[in-house]
Amino acid sequence: MPIDPTQPYDDENIFAKILRGEIPSTKVYEDEWAYAFEDINPQAEVHTLVVPKGRYVSWDDFSEKAPPEEIAGFVRAVGKVARDKGLVEPGYRMMANIGAHGGQEVPHLHVHIFGGQPLGPMIARR
Repeated sequence: MPIDPTQPYDDENIFAKILRGEIPSTKVYEDEWAYAFEDINPQAEVHTLVVPKGRYVSWDDFSEKAPPEEIAGFVRAVGKVARDKGLVEPGYRMMANIGAHGGQEVPHLHVHIFGGQPLGPMIARR
């Protein structure tokens, strides 16, 4: 169910539980700012999620409230995961769903990294 990105952070969301170690995940990368893990229902040959360790509902929430070093650390973590996965060449897609129209389902900011195959157009053409 899509969520409202302006809602308060919910400490019981699935990514918060993964960050606390309450739900297992296949770790790909971790540093002080971010945690990356394999999606349990991959939509491409490579489908990795990167989440900030801070309590942020959406990209809007994160960009407004996170300090500059946390923003930089998270963005660098996303890039490192893509490089470590060997996706820079031939390319990959990053996606962050925000709010109901964007299809966001978990109220914790996360970036999907897709790759390992041609991904086609970004959205369905009208």
